[in-house]
Amino acid sequence: MRRTARDRHARRTFSVCSVCAAAMLISLFGAQRVSAGDPFAVPKTLGPQSRQEVAYSEAASAGTIVVDTQARVLYLVTRKGTALKYDIGVGREGFGWSGTTRVGAKREWPDWRPPSDMRARNPSLPEFVPAGPHNPLGARAIYLYQGGRDTLYRIHGTNDNGAVGQAVTSGCFRLSNRDVIDLYERVNVGATVIVR
Repeated sequence: MRRTARDRHARRTFSVCSVCAAAMLISLFGAQRVSAGDPFAVPKTLGPQSRQEVAYSEAASAGTIVVDTQARVLYLVTRKGTALKYDIGVGREGFGWSGTTRVGAKREWPDWRPPSDMRARNPSLPEFVPAGPHNPLGARAIYLYQGGRDTLYRIHGTNDNGAVGQAVTSGCFRLSNRDVIDLYERVNVGATVIVR
């Protein structure tokens, strides 16, 4: 994985993306605990669906995820010459990265624990954000690993649909909750993820 010195600093400082989104959601709605059994108590939306089946000419085996950070799209190769394309949010300036990783884990309705250094920089962040409409990881999270270790980058949902298609994260890739649920069901642990 190729990173600049600025990227390495960003990774240390923001080990999970969506800090700004988290702070915004928490300030708007509070760090209300929402039952994982009823994660959409408020609001009752999964966001838009962008998924399209498209022709895909690059050589990659079925099940491979290819992230095009410039175009702000994610491809899931389904078979030779075909892929599913999803709109995504990507890292803001100074937080981009590229390389090859693997899906190391998947979580439905993930919770989020901001690291202590992140909370030191933004004291309004809570110690814990439960699953649900106030969680910046949204409905699903796909954890990216390299060499058997968590990179701390995620492909995940978002409750802020305006973030999809934007360069606003700290290196993670955001999809609408509707799209990330669809992608999550199609992706296997161990799948290759190529970020360009």
